[in-house]
Amino acid sequence: MAISKRVKNALNSASWVRRMFEEGEELKRIHGEENVYDFSLGNPNLEPPASLKKALKTLADNPIPGMHRYMSNSGYSDTRKAIAEYLKEESGLPFEEKHVVMTVGAAGGLNVVLKAILDEGEEVIVPSPYFMEFKFYIENSGGEIRLVETNDDFSLNLSEIEKAIGTKTKAVLINSPNNPTGVVYDQASLEKLGDLLRRKNQELGKTLYLITDEAYRRIVFDHIRLPVAFRHYPHTIRVTSHSKDLSLAGERIGYIALNPLCEEVDELISAIIFANRTLGFVNAPALMQRLVAPLQRNSVNIREYEEKRDFFYKSLTAFGYEVVKPQGAFYLFPKAPLKDDVAFVRELQSRRILTVPGTGFGRAGYFRIAYAVDKRVIEGALPGFREVAEKYAVEKR
Repeated sequence: MAISKRVKNALNSASWVRRMFEEGEELKRIHGEENVYDFSLGNPNLEPPASLKKALKTLADNPIPGMHRYMSNSGYSDTRKAIAEYLKEESGLPFEEKHVVMTVGAAGGLNVVLKAILDEGEEVIVPSPYFMEFKFYIENSGGEIRLVETNDDFSLNLSEIEKAIGTKTKAVLINSPNNPTGVVYDQASLEKLGDLLRRKNQELGKTLYLITDEAYRRIVFDHIRLPVAFRHYPHTIRVTSHSKDLSLAGERIGYIALNPLCEEVDELISAIIFANRTLGFVNAPALMQRLVAPLQRNSVNIREYEEKRDFFYKSLTAFGYEVVKPQGAFYLFPKAPLKDDVAFVRELQSRRILTVPGTGFGRAGYFRIAYAVDKRVIEGALPGFREVAEKYAVEKR
């Protein structure tokens, strides 16, 4: 066999998101981009804030000597200080620059964290539905994913998490606001999860980590204040990026933040920096580190995403779709009117509407819509969504 068995197996269950995106590209080639309604990929359509563009122009016109060279594997000191100050303000905890490691996006950060903490065969508990790449990231480091179901409204099912924790457990990985559901895990849930992990630490005689993927942290709606997990559990590791909040997905810039109250935090930091280097990332993009440092409190206009959420949600529910109203990110995760979600997504595709089956996120019977698109794309797709809903409503009768 020319390739590894692990990669061959992974290819057989490769990302539905990418698969649908690539099929969408072919449809656009055939029918023209304006005639295809592509909701497959969570690719921000808003431009970065003017403040970032201005800083980029200033830096291009007045380059800092050596600004494209290597730096510390953990990133520029000034950038990490700026982030630490923001985290201290947000959490009330004594963050310092040493508690922050700059990464090649959140995906790179998650791989770094998992490489630093996992031994072969150890488990990471992940609530489902979930971002399918988590499985591959965990397996990259020799770990095993342990999926647990969420409640009907996609909130954390703490009893299921408790049942899943065992001697092989090393971490719980949560994603809020969530991809694919847009659900935000509330403060009460995080408090109870922290209490549960403390109790399990005592029972098992070891430290369990809480890893929080917060790539959509700033994209929250309805004036919700996102809870700060650091306050509820000392062994929390935040992984985030500026892909969504500053619309810099292609620039691959993010960071890992470790709770200052975590036991053996210095050893963990050393392991993360080592993994950042040996996984081949070496360091996060130099130019982007300089640009995002002063923008920790900035974001694109979140209201634009909220307006699209409201418009799309209202339209789909009027057509008869069952949808848990998302509180953040830029995804809708409706129940498919057809039990076979892959067949249903193919039905939409026949009308040049690209979505992703819930099977690709560990929850069959649903489908994901990524609405980080121009409003005209949503408007153009609505007749197709209505037609398919009416077709299956008639068949059910």
